[in-house]
Amino acid sequence: MVENVVYPAYFDANRSRSGGRRVPMDLAIEEPTVDEIAKAVQQVGYDAVIERDKTYSREFEPRGAVVVRGTEDTAKNDLVQAIAAYLGVLRE
Repeated sequence: MVENVVYPAYFDANRSRSGGRRVPMDLAIEEPTVDEIAKAVQQVGYDAVIERDKTYSREFEPRGAVVVRGTEDTAKNDLVQAIAAYLGVLRE
């Protein structure tokens, strides 16, 4: 089973691309949480497991991570873009 780890920094509008953001600014949101990300992952159609004690390598404070399971047929970049689209909808 293929697993991808997704961090809140990937979607954070307060971060630069070099600081870890992986989505364009129009898809980024302010201070995303692992709970929002997990909900978006489930909307995309994958299983999500929240790991609250994980820290992204470019951050100092642990904000957690979401492990996405069952992504054999999807590239990580496509997965991150799909999650970002749902995050914007969830925040509205």
